[in-house]
Amino acid sequence: MFKRLAFNGWTILVMAIALVIAMPIFFVFSSIFTKSTAIWKHLAATVLQDYILNSLMLMLLVGIGVCLIGVGTAWLVTMCRFWGSRWLEWLLLLPLAAPAYLLAYDYTKMLDYFGPVQTWLRGLFGWTSFNDYWFPNIRSVWGAAVMLLLVLYPYVYLLARVAFLEQSVCTLEASRSLGCNPWRSFLTIAIPLARPSIMAGLALALMETLNDLGTVEYFGVNTFTTGIYRTWLGMGERAAAAQLAAFLMIFILVLIVFERRSRSAAQYYESSNSLRRLTPYQLNFWRGTLAGFCCLLPVIFGFIIPAIYLLHLTLKNIDSAFNDEFWSLAQHSFTLAIVTAIAAMLISLLMAYGQRLEPNWFMKTAVRIAAMGYAIPGSVIAVGVLIPVAGLDNIIDGWMRSTFNISTGLLLSGTIASLIFAYLVRFLAVAFGSVESSLNKISPSLDDASRSLGYGSTSTLWKIHTPLLSGGLLTSAMLVFVDVMKELPATLVIRPFNFDTLGIRVYQYASDERLAEAALPALAIVLVGIIPVIFLSWRITHSR
Repeated sequence: MFKRLAFNGWTILVMAIALVIAMPIFFVFSSIFTKSTAIWKHLAATVLQDYILNSLMLMLLVGIGVCLIGVGTAWLVTMCRFWGSRWLEWLLLLPLAAPAYLLAYDYTKMLDYFGPVQTWLRGLFGWTSFNDYWFPNIRSVWGAAVMLLLVLYPYVYLLARVAFLEQSVCTLEASRSLGCNPWRSFLTIAIPLARPSIMAGLALALMETLNDLGTVEYFGVNTFTTGIYRTWLGMGERAAAAQLAAFLMIFILVLIVFERRSRSAAQYYESSNSLRRLTPYQLNFWRGTLAGFCCLLPVIFGFIIPAIYLLHLTLKNIDSAFNDEFWSLAQHSFTLAIVTAIAAMLISLLMAYGQRLEPNWFMKTAVRIAAMGYAIPGSVIAVGVLIPVAGLDNIIDGWMRSTFNISTGLLLSGTIASLIFAYLVRFLAVAFGSVESSLNKISPSLDDASRSLGYGSTSTLWKIHTPLLSGGLLTSAMLVFVDVMKELPATLVIRPFNFDTLGIRVYQYASDERLAEAALPALAIVLVGIIPVIFLSWRITHSR
């Protein structure tokens, strides 16, 4: 077996891809064993405790919020019928198109002392100064948690809704026949059966919470991500930044292990009647109105209000908004997103097909290694990419100097190639999941028929499987495209000099309190993200 594996082209290809993709993660993890620097000791003595406590507090608040909103709304639109429930099925996904830092900038502008909300309150009640009334400070841990949960609850909503759609009709009908009302069926039957999906969505939301940079930095909340960014770019200490990144990666791995162990002893089975349509609960007018209001509330605060405010600011500055700089930023963002999406789609196709041809433990291990990146924050991946790339540049430059007396300088560090590589490490798992799911639906008999007609494995992939996988490939590319458009930490650290994107410019303008100039780039990011969200919702609705 080992000999056959050693000379199998697909196995070698997939393992090589996995090792290259996982290299930054392994490099960051290895920094744990390096000697501690004075800067690291200073960080450990001063701010490391704040990083840990603030990160834990954010995870707790966001975790509770996304579970309450995501699971509750998923059950209402899936198992209940009321006016507007069909529209809410996809409306609830819209906040997924908006990065959390855009909401942070919007709500800070709207809720500060000179913003429209406090100005209206002072005019309504006759208040003349800040001492006349109390108003909550949004720039705090709880404010950051609210911004994050408003855009991250769709992770739980999405997976919980799919789980509710796939649940056995017989189980739910049995609970009704035993006298369980909708509320009791929800608590005792639906949630336990959907627990794996809910936990998976929760884990994704918490990972994105630890990945966030724009929101927490703008609100002045010290977390691991802000610490890595400040240590790297502010202090110029790469070793200390790598050790902080390793500490955060251990944080993430503990979270993953806890999530898996929490459901390792439970097994979940569905009967063969899971795809038969279940008669939904028909809510009366008052209950339907309450359900619609509860479902619409996160959409209003997580998407509609920020989008309307951004549109208002854009129209207010329309004359200066569409300038050459905006189109240059849009071109940079679209180029990075398109190239990364195509590369991730092709690499995922090769990996998924290689696993289909050789479903051995070597291949499965390689695939799991390559898919680790999505669990790692962008700031950690940025550190893991830049340090070895810079070392490689130094080796090449030293060899060229000693051999040809020529200095090559930095060939890879701070280039578009390095940035795209970081994106692939971060988002390859997103593309692979979609491609693998679509490929598993193709019957193996097609492979046998193709071989009987004289086609090899490569010809079968391009002529038979690829046309059948068009939907899954398109979905994978769209998801990666949107993720790249929204990614901030990795872009901020790795981007080439004087090469900005829409997200970077929004971050820079908002940091300078120039939200009016940031409105159009921010609105462009939101509008681009809407298309795949609607497409994804349509596919889920028709999956049953």
